[in-house]
Amino acid sequence: MRYKDYYKILGVERTATQDEIKRAYRKLARKYHPDVSKEPEAEERFKEINEAHEVLQDAEKRAAYDRLGANWKAGQDFTPPPGWDTGFEFSGGFGGGGDFSDFFENMFGQGSPFGGVQGQRRRSGGGFRMRGQDHRARIRISLEDAFHGSERAIHLETPQLDAQGRVKLRPHTLKIRIPAGIGSGQQIRLSGRGEPGSGGGPAGDLYLEVEFEPHPLYTVEGRDIYLDLPITPWEAALGARVAVPTLGGAVDMKIPAGARSGQKLRLKGRGLPGQPAGDQYAVLQIVTPPAETAKAKHFYEEMARTLPFNPRRHLES
Repeated sequence: MRYKDYYKILGVERTATQDEIKRAYRKLARKYHPDVSKEPEAEERFKEINEAHEVLQDAEKRAAYDRLGANWKAGQDFTPPPGWDTGFEFSGGFGGGGDFSDFFENMFGQGSPFGGVQGQRRRSGGGFRMRGQDHRARIRISLEDAFHGSERAIHLETPQLDAQGRVKLRPHTLKIRIPAGIGSGQQIRLSGRGEPGSGGGPAGDLYLEVEFEPHPLYTVEGRDIYLDLPITPWEAALGARVAVPTLGGAVDMKIPAGARSGQKLRLKGRGLPGQPAGDQYAVLQIVTPPAETAKAKHFYEEMARTLPFNPRRHLES
């Protein structure tokens, strides 16, 4: 994916007001409209101009785009920084639908963090009472919070236009309850914490999509937890009982004699809670002690003589 510098495409500064962005867009759109322009590659330029305007004229899209920072160059290979999209509150989803680039679709299309279903404004009773639009945000939580459940404060930022027409982020803090067993991609609904209604209508809801912070020990697949478990060669060869950490506390696990590196041993029900609960898998990693002393080298030499073994026999013709 190639990075798009939308400010450069419209020829405006990153500090430009919404009026300055609008004027720049209109000028360029007239110049490169394919029905009237004689400029080379007018149609392609016109598409780029429309895409840049689609992002920068909208306070939420622009605020999300600005989160990527200013140190990217147009056309360079681009991968969004980890966690760039968390803690950003926006209304509904952006969606795609236009003739836009892969960069736009990855950032704002249906498969993006901001590509949820648009919040709906619905009439509430008679008159002009209108329900407020739903808001969405992505938050990161620890695996421990997901396993045990917890209450915690989260910090969100909501984009707004100031009096000069520049995008500013309004920080605010909410206290939420994280239910035990919630999985990555699931949502926490906060009733009435979205956009205020109009005409006395009820407020919309705020939906918080959960993702997990990287963990130093575990990875997650659905409700199952995976742990790389280092073992010694003699534990693998002879079998052993070892203490294995889990999110619910250490458990004693039997390693069978003749265990192999990469072999998975299951701890039933030790994954994320649920109906049914997930499992934890210990993925065995045989670690060879270093031969750093004369005694250790002698031990390996004796082992080579006593236990002649060719692990590459199956590769021989």
